[in-house]
Amino acid sequence: MTAPTKPPHNGPSDPARTAASPGDPGTSGNGADTGAPVSGVPLHAPVVDWFAEHARDLPWRRPEAGAWGVMVSEFMLQQTPVSRVLPVYEQWLARWPRPADLAAEAPGEAVRAWGRLGYPRRALRLHGAAAAITERHGGDVPSDHAQLLALPGIGEYTAAAVASFAYGQRHAVLDTNVRRVLARAVTGVQYPPNATTAAERKLARALLPDDEAEAARWAAASMELGALVCTAKNESCHRCPIAGRCAWRLAGKPAHDGPPRRGQTYAGTDRQVRGRLLAVLREQPGPVPQAALDQVWHEPVQRARALDGLVADGLVEPLADGLYRLPLG
Repeated sequence: MTAPTKPPHNGPSDPARTAASPGDPGTSGNGADTGAPVSGVPLHAPVVDWFAEHARDLPWRRPEAGAWGVMVSEFMLQQTPVSRVLPVYEQWLARWPRPADLAAEAPGEAVRAWGRLGYPRRALRLHGAAAAITERHGGDVPSDHAQLLALPGIGEYTAAAVASFAYGQRHAVLDTNVRRVLARAVTGVQYPPNATTAAERKLARALLPDDEAEAARWAAASMELGALVCTAKNESCHRCPIAGRCAWRLAGKPAHDGPPRRGQTYAGTDRQVRGRLLAVLREQPGPVPQAALDQVWHEPVQRARALDGLVADGLVEPLADGLYRLPLG
């Protein structure tokens, strides 16, 4: 989701090596891995060159953001668009410029500062990661991938993204945008599977440039290409630097024939109720009575279920006398 600042491309691609295309032995039309080697060399130079010219200037891509800024952005950008993240990100880094600054505060303050970004458990996980970084690593975000992966709340994607974007390491960074680019350009299908597969991971690793710095640039560039050009809807093939090599386009853009793609709904869901309950708690500096929470949603069973879920997730602490507050620890 994030990527480093616009990088220069160093060196031409090797014309002797080719990427998979429709009918190539490396992949099948449904994205299945057949075991044959695949090379991404013809894709690297045009995508990285495009990125050098068209990458967005985002604060987490600037050198001063550091590894902590990259990590914060990765947590915030999960399932949340850049436009919503930007103001919260800047406020967050101004208040907590280092992991130790966040770790010194109550976790409820992280939930409060998270505002309306959605999926507020990410705030608790980021707070937990900051506490572990402070305790285990002297307050510095580790560069070692295994140490990143061992932090609470950090999975394979985030560990790879921080190691790649903050430290320039060679890792396959597979977010939704990258997966869509690889599905179309290499395997010839419109959309990747609903959940990341072992075959996708193997393909992404096979496509990585051998050089660490070039691999990090490729990760950033392919992600930006998916975000700006190879989008889920209304893709801009006329602006794509690898349109002439795209297996899906060369096959005539066959329509998606896999499982239905998951859509996200919000209105009327428990997510909406949880958001309204948290909004009341965020706005108050102290505990909130049950009666105030009862005002946010008309249906008592769903409201109680949502509140119970917030308590179970550690986002809300119940107190005596029917009071609730954001967690203190």
